[in-house]
Amino acid sequence: MQMGMDVFFVLMGATMVLAMHAGFAFLEVGTVRRKNQVNALVKIITDFAVSTMAYFFIGYSVAYGVNFFSSAAVLTGAAPGSPFAAGGYDLVKFFFLLTFAAAIPAIISGGIAERARFWPQLIATAIIVALVYPVFEGMVWGSRLGFQDLIESIAGAPFHDFAGSIVVHAVGGWLALGAVVMLGPRLGRYKKDGRLVGIAPSNIPFLALGSWILVVGWFGFNVMSAQSVEGITGLVAINSLMAMAGGILAAVVAGKNDPGFIHNGALAGLVAVCAGSDIMHPLGALVVGVVAGVLFVWGFNKCQQKWKIDDVLGVWPLHGMCGLWGGIAAGIFGLEAFGGLGGVTFLAQLTGSLSGVVFALIAGFAVYGGLKLAIGIRLDAEDEFRGADLSLHHISAYPEEDTHA
Repeated sequence: MQMGMDVFFVLMGATMVLAMHAGFAFLEVGTVRRKNQVNALVKIITDFAVSTMAYFFIGYSVAYGVNFFSSAAVLTGAAPGSPFAAGGYDLVKFFFLLTFAAAIPAIISGGIAERARFWPQLIATAIIVALVYPVFEGMVWGSRLGFQDLIESIAGAPFHDFAGSIVVHAVGGWLALGAVVMLGPRLGRYKKDGRLVGIAPSNIPFLALGSWILVVGWFGFNVMSAQSVEGITGLVAINSLMAMAGGILAAVVAGKNDPGFIHNGALAGLVAVCAGSDIMHPLGALVVGVVAGVLFVWGFNKCQQKWKIDDVLGVWPLHGMCGLWGGIAAGIFGLEAFGGLGGVTFLAQLTGSLSGVVFALIAGFAVYGGLKLAIGIRLDAEDEFRGADLSLHHISAYPEEDTHA
């Protein structure tokens, strides 16, 4: 009964995080222009399929030293002496961790929207999910390269990242920065004198729908990171809720009622609280969410206006900056002095968080820089002007309107 409950619990978590990929898709659909909406939908679902293949055949083994090239009896723990848990628990655990791995290309997709070529991006997805992401995943959530032992020996505690502020979000966001810089800004985004040309979201209801789907799924992302019924704690749920609310309210003020900032503010709070959601006091989680909401608005504006980084959905500030903040914040608000449960140190969190950022930043420029040199990663000017929908998929999101026009 216990094993069956754990299998079902992790399966429901995997399903909830799988549903979050619909949130990624609609958040992008609502943000990009109408001529790129089909491409947003196709990228997310195809990236997930490629991620599944890459993680099943290579990535999971890189992270944890486990492969699935055994009989079904062995994989389900039915064969005598099987190293796999009974009831297929390890299989649903793979499914759950796959949905995390596949979030990396889904994050990157929002940054490179409207001008990236399709097949090179799928190649990048395969490389990242098979080889890049699993290395750092195995270092933090496994025993690869003695990383956690080293952090503990230096800082007095291992690096704590309960649900992936660094492993998933910061890594995804800083990988995306390399991709966005390698691609360059969209055509017409900046005038010759450097002034920003505004491009409004195409559909605020779709953007809001994407945010809501992500918010709901996030409670599977965070709470079910316990990976067993026995490990469930309501503290993770309430901390996720408080950080989300804090991110929204901060974005309302800092973003001056802008609906794009508000709906992404919820996500900023949730990104930041992932690392320490199991050890913080709810008031600490609220502060983490408030800071993340402000950080996202500030980072997005700086990227677009001052730094001339055309990150379409703001995935670097949202996942990269707020993820980094969340990893470090776990070393502040997770301390007993701030009402947390302890077991962490500020130095361990700072060291582990910065390690993830450096790792992802180098990898992002290496993967996308290499592909740019080898085969090219950007649509040509004519195809970009027509839009990725017609150029790549030969149909628009509104074909009847186009026919009548």
